[in-house]
Amino acid sequence: MGRRPGAVEDMVNPAVLDRAFWQGRKVFLTGHTGFKGGWLALWLRHLGAEVTGYALAPAEGPNLFELLHHDQPLRSLIADIRDGAALRQALQDSEAEVVLHLAAQPLVRRSYQDPVETYSTNVMGSVNLLEAVRACPRVRSAVVVTSDKCYENNEWAWGYRESDAMGGHDPYSNSKGCTELVAAAYRSSFFHPAAHGRHGVALATARAGNVIGGGDWAADRLVPDLLRAFAAGQPALIRNPSAVRPWQHVLEPLHGYLLLAQNLALQGPRWGQAWNFGPADTDTQTVGAIADQLAGLWGGPARWTTDGQDHPHEAHWLKLDCSKARQELGWLPRWNLERALREIIAWHQAAAAGADMRSFSLQQIQQYETTTHHA
Repeated sequence: MGRRPGAVEDMVNPAVLDRAFWQGRKVFLTGHTGFKGGWLALWLRHLGAEVTGYALAPAEGPNLFELLHHDQPLRSLIADIRDGAALRQALQDSEAEVVLHLAAQPLVRRSYQDPVETYSTNVMGSVNLLEAVRACPRVRSAVVVTSDKCYENNEWAWGYRESDAMGGHDPYSNSKGCTELVAAAYRSSFFHPAAHGRHGVALATARAGNVIGGGDWAADRLVPDLLRAFAAGQPALIRNPSAVRPWQHVLEPLHGYLLLAQNLALQGPRWGQAWNFGPADTDTQTVGAIADQLAGLWGGPARWTTDGQDHPHEAHWLKLDCSKARQELGWLPRWNLERALREIIAWHQAAAAGADMRSFSLQQIQQYETTTHHA
């Protein structure tokens, strides 16, 4: 099918988030009612983009989306990515040039409870999204977000690189490996870089580490579970305190996604690859170390203990090699783990005090934007 590749725009430094590019840019964002999606929608609006969000309704109880976007000019569509026809129509109506696909079933333990939902959402939902991109000739840039857990986990002490094999022991991790394979097949079959002048689409995938930040209230995630227990004055139960993960503040990978989407639109197939966005090696730490640091920052009687019950399998050691993003894209982490944990505590304490969390979150974004590498 023919495409209008779009006007030629001035090239910018690939490591610089260009406000002129994003101002008035039409963006289609799936998963905007979730944790990462809520932050990304706010950042896009801060950059001046016109955002159409497509996602399930936000979770009941406290949720980031309602705190950040209850009175903002964000076109929010409550729908399911498993509905291919509705998704295609929504993308077409949005007239978006940039697509950021974050919608997913994001929890490992839930994937054990409902593997069918996990695969249908994460794999077939992504197929539906890519089919919609094929049918919408205005799209120039598409970023499909997967996970650091997409790799075949060999419990290596070194980081996984983008060229390593896909896999995944549990349904969630495996579904993300499948999504990577789906995206690669669509890139080869329908969005091949050599034919970019004909189809006009540059497609990339992004794999982030264990993302933490203010406004995450999901169950069965370490930081939300810890903060809930601390606030209730109870000891937090930790399943596997010796497990090693690449921890990073949510703004770190979102910055990577934005840079990647921008460069896909401006320079096309050069960036149409898989990319890791993870923390510095020193911020790949054990679950127990994170719990200790958060308890110290929270203060008072905050404490944790090991949950001695049996639990489904989860990887023990997981680390990303992000040298490709550093060397080619110029992306670098800006907030180390200590800074990330301080910002999370500050966010949740402000929320508990009744602060305007949209303004508070925008301040954190602005602070991040002005921070140099790894402060």
